[in-house]
Amino acid sequence: MKIVFMGTPDFAAAALRALILAGHEITAAVTQPDKPKGRSKELIPPPVKICAVENGIPVLQPKRIKRPEAMEELRGFPADVYVVAAFGQILSQEILDIPPYGSLNIHASLLPKYRGASPIQHVIIDGEERTGITIMQMDAGIDTGDMLYRKEIPILPQDNYETLHDKLAALGGQAIVEALALLEQGKLEPVKQDESFSCYAPLIDKEMGEIDFSRDVLEIDRRIRGMTPWPGAFTSYQGKQLKIWRARPSVTENVYGRVPGEILRTDKESVTVAAGRGALRIYELQLAGKKRMTAHDFLLGVKMQPGEILGGK
Repeated sequence: MKIVFMGTPDFAAAALRALILAGHEITAAVTQPDKPKGRSKELIPPPVKICAVENGIPVLQPKRIKRPEAMEELRGFPADVYVVAAFGQILSQEILDIPPYGSLNIHASLLPKYRGASPIQHVIIDGEERTGITIMQMDAGIDTGDMLYRKEIPILPQDNYETLHDKLAALGGQAIVEALALLEQGKLEPVKQDESFSCYAPLIDKEMGEIDFSRDVLEIDRRIRGMTPWPGAFTSYQGKQLKIWRARPSVTENVYGRVPGEILRTDKESVTVAAGRGALRIYELQLAGKKRMTAHDFLLGVKMQPGEILGGK
């Protein structure tokens, strides 16, 4: 099929590569403008642009896709269908209706649950056992269109945002290739979303990463995994921010009479901290201004003591 692909980050680039490998003709890739990065403010192209350029695909980078001049340029590229994945701009119904087959979205959740911008983080934080990819016929709403195709995977106890993102990125590429084959054969059956099951996954911000040790340790563990590697889960130690990179819950730990956030003990592998229920064993951490370290290396330079409180004022 002839496809105009719209997307920006690594998640979208994985789908673009899958479509190219499947033999589809990508007539154009539409992505966000290059962004300045670091102190040098060097302009960095988004992953979809890098993939498109490597494969000789024309690239469009409109600041506002709904502007008349951007839409006119878009119409100049023939397409049977538009495929959209984490593009980052809202498309008007006029744009969605340009190609004969309309516009399909690769969404990283099992709709109608977890509509919105950050479904991968929220399914971990909320303790879901399964997630997946939904290929959806786009409409003018936010992830409200008819569902066309779904693929599911389990969320493993050790999955964090990074690992689950990478699994879903690969799954998204598989799902869109399979869905387009069915679309050409006329075998895709649209299914309306049941609004009674819908929920929204809003944008993640840095403040959401702060750890509340008064919570159940399983809830704390999910938050750490859902926020790793970005924007990161954190607490404080002796007035400095302490980022937690890797930890595991211990639900059998007796914390009766202990203060939430209290350091129970340290050993060569971990720092064990009391939660509201159970305890958290921290294996990798990073004090502000320092590098990410294993607990062993961290404790060589920072003499944490049992009885000290993480997150204390």
